[in-house]
Amino acid sequence: MKVGLIVNPIAGMGGKVALKGTDGVVEEAIKRGAKPIALELAKVFLRELSHYDEVKKLKFLTGMRELGEYAFNGLNIEFKVLKHRNFSYKIVEGIKIPETSAEDTKELVRLMLENGVKLIIFAGGDGTARDIYSVVKNTIPILGIPTGVKMYSGVFASSPEDAAKIVIAFLNDKAEIKDEEILDIDEESFRKDIIRVKKFGTAKTPYAKDLMPGAKEPTPINENEDIEAIVEALIEELEDGIYFLGSGSTLKLLKDKLGIDGTLLGIDIVTIEKGKAKLIVKDAQEKDLLCFVNHKPKIIITPIGGQGFLFGRGNQQFSAEVLRHVPKENIIVIATASKLSHSKVLRIYTGDEEVDRKFKGFIKVRISPWSEKMVKVV
Repeated sequence: MKVGLIVNPIAGMGGKVALKGTDGVVEEAIKRGAKPIALELAKVFLRELSHYDEVKKLKFLTGMRELGEYAFNGLNIEFKVLKHRNFSYKIVEGIKIPETSAEDTKELVRLMLENGVKLIIFAGGDGTARDIYSVVKNTIPILGIPTGVKMYSGVFASSPEDAAKIVIAFLNDKAEIKDEEILDIDEESFRKDIIRVKKFGTAKTPYAKDLMPGAKEPTPINENEDIEAIVEALIEELEDGIYFLGSGSTLKLLKDKLGIDGTLLGIDIVTIEKGKAKLIVKDAQEKDLLCFVNHKPKIIITPIGGQGFLFGRGNQQFSAEVLRHVPKENIIVIATASKLSHSKVLRIYTGDEEVDRKFKGFIKVRISPWSEKMVKVV
């Protein structure tokens, strides 16, 4: 079976450095210390896939060099490179970046369809999903290896390893083909704490239970009173110390009630002393969080609606290096009971097995002003 693999080489670079995306800001991301990650995560996917005998049934069609070819280095997986054009490079702060665009992705998709692929796998985020969908439409399924910052769309596996398991299920006719929304946001507005989500269509994707979290869901308006009650009760209980406050509307309400000018979509570092909060770093990057990990910080977060991610989607500033220094008991999770009903389990994926293992098992989630629920983390 022929399948396609496309890598967006700059996807996800804006995450740890608090840029909330990489479109149009790759040079700024690098200046802040970002490094390419998409190709490495594509390699994780292929290494996992190589453990299955079924991989011998596959022939990959992929892009040149960083667009996919380099991910196969050292692996016994059959592949063919589609040489659609000879792209150049630019050097930013010593990092070599391919000068490619959405048109390269679209052209590779066209060539793959002409060559009869049955599935297109891509390493990227919502923008890459949108570009691929614009050509594929509903002709064949597509599957995302999560390497972007946001990933609101429902075509992404939970992790690169889970993407490999879904491909194996697809090969063995054990994956259901579902229709999932392709969503993307205006990144420029997103960086200004304004969420403008647009649906671009509905794509076919192979689905295996527990391996795909689905599309992000907004918080229902009728839950606002429940969230406010939880937040107010939590504030009364906060001890003095350093807090890393996560992103989203629930945490923005917490920040507002603490009386700080925090971000809606970023991570803020706050100190609380004698019941009063002070903003130390607004819209913190990974490197800012690392400056405070020795101060025994507590992290307050809420899972992404519909997807259930605690860490690994939309808050990559909470990297493996940061979380390595934070004990599980210092993680405070808040969510309404109805929000948890959409996500039967909570998820974490930092790319570091040891760190992920530390947080797996069960964690307390504050679901009302007076009660908590133990929820499984996978």
